[in-house]
This record gives sequence, C-alpha cells and structure tokens, in this order.
Amino acid sequence: MEAPNFWDDPERSNKLMKELKNLKDTVETYQGLETQYQDILELIQMGYEEEPEEAQILIPDIREELDSFVKTFEDIRIGTLLSEEYDKCNAILKLNAGAGGTESCDWANMLYRMYTRWAERKGYTVEVLDFLDGDEAGIKSVTFQVNGLNAYGYLKSEKGVHRLVRISPFNAQGKRQTSFVSLDVMPDIEEDLDVEIDPGDLRIDTYRSSGAGGQHINKTSSAIRITHIPTGVVVQCQNERSQFQNKDKAMQMLKAKLYMLKKEANAEKLSDIRGEVSEIGWGNQIRSYVLQPYTMVKDHRTNAESGNTDAVLDGSIDLFINAYLKWKSVGN
Repeated sequence: MEAPNFWDDPERSNKLMKELKNLKDTVETYQGLETQYQDILELIQMGYEEEPEEAQILIPDIREELDSFVKTFEDIRIGTLLSEEYDKCNAILKLNAGAGGTESCDWANMLYRMYTRWAERKGYTVEVLDFLDGDEAGIKSVTFQVNGLNAYGYLKSEKGVHRLVRISPFNAQGKRQTSFVSLDVMPDIEEDLDVEIDPGDLRIDTYRSSGAGGQHINKTSSAIRITHIPTGVVVQCQNERSQFQNKDKAMQMLKAKLYMLKKEANAEKLSDIRGEVSEIGWGNQIRSYVLQPYTMVKDHRTNAESGNTDAVLDGSIDLFINAYLKWKSVGN
C-alpha cells in the first residue's frame, strides 16, 4: 500500500511548512546565542589583556552584550514551559466590562489596547471577531483573535478579572473609582474536536454587525450569537463575510470553549484546583492596576509587580506572563 503524500493536502502541507520554519527559527536562535556567548568571553578576555584605563572602555559593550544574552536566554527558557496541548495555538480573547458602568467600559478599551500593543511587539496579528461599543465611551465587550506561534500559551495567563483603581475622568468631582473587566482566553483549535453538541441545546440569534469588527455594518443581519443553554456559554462572531461563515466560526469557538471547560472540570476533580471566576467584581481579581494614590500593577497569584504602569498599559506585560508560567510550572 502506497504511503500517503502529505504534500498533496494543502492544509497539511501548510502546517508542516509552518512547523519546519518554527524549528529552523529555534535552531538559529540557539546558534546565535552560542555565538553571542563566545563574543562575550572574547570581550572579557580582551579586558584582562588591556591596561586598566583601556579595559574600562570595554565594560559598557560587555554589559550590553550580556543583557542581550540574558534576555534571549530567558525567552528560550520561558518557551520550554509552553508544553501543554494547545499552547502553540492562536488565542481567542473576550473582554467583558463588569462593575463600574462607563468607567469599566473605558477600562475594557484600555485593556484591549494593552493586548493589541503586546501582540504587535511579538509580531502577532490581531483579528476582531465581535465588538460592542459602550453606551457613552469605551467597549462593553470585544472578542478578538491573536494569531502567532504560542499565542495561547502566553495569553492563557491573562484569564480572569482585572481591577483598575484611578481618578475617574468621567466623574466631575474627581473621585477615585474602582472598575472591573473580565477576560476569557481560549485556544483557536483548528482540528475537529470530538465534542457532542445537541442542536436542541443551542439558541442561535442573528443581529446586525456593528463596531470595529463589522463587515456589513447596519446593512445585513450577518452576525451570529450562539448560546449553549446547559452551560450558559455564549459565543459571537460578526467579522466574517457571510452569516454562514460567522456561524461556522462561532461553532468552532463554542466547541473549543466546551472542550476546555470539560478539561478544567476534570482537572478540578483530580487536583481540587480552583475553577473559573464567575463574578466580575470584588475579591475575584487576578491582577490590580492602581493609578491613584500610587502607581503599581500587581498580580495576586504570583506577586509579580511593576511600578511602571504606563509601560504595562502600553503592552509591556511579559513580566507577568513569564512569572505566571514559572509559577504554573512548579505545580500551583
């Protein structure tokens, strides 16, 4: 019997080419790190051989090379922690404004910007799947997909409730206000998952596309909302060109969500870990972003923190992602 030729299957061949490129990039990174290590040793040796005054001139170059080496090495080390089943997948994120009204809608918009800025720095692309504007400002909810190698592996750390404390720009009295936004993260699983869904358990609604993700804004009811009644899971898509494409994407998202919920439920039974946070409010936050009366971003799971709130809100969240992956790797 003749062996199957994977190159005759475009989808399969694309996956193989992508995997081949990822492996090639990894090898090149390791080789570059080895070369950089040798360069640092040579610079240090040169410093020993020079007179003290001349050796001092080499110190900034050595420090710069060493800092670059450490950063690359740390990136590789963190990459080895991305070993779970769907870590390599694209990620689908959904932000929902919670307690706080207009203030929370603005906070959701700030978080959306933070994640898109982070994705840009990683070289990832962002695709908006569903979008609902706030009544006065900001975003009530937004579902978007981050495309790139290990996107889900990194962003799974962000799932939970995010809390903001600041002087409200929407309060004429300038009072300090606390706002909450929940973030759900799931992998974009392209394979056909073995998830049984009874059509009778689904409520499918159509509505007009709107906001940043709409292809046919206020023209056709092409957007799809699917509610899985037994679990209360709701998925929405309005970004595709037709109602059928939106429905297919929404069903893919629903299957992935139900599959991940099943895995989480099994893990909870085995290790008695804490399940999903359901309430978007006090006591459930994974991270706090305090802008007043002091500036601090602190993750309540890992205790990682940063005083540079501007940088964090501009997408510099690797500190928290890396801390979470390390924390998770030791069994927390």
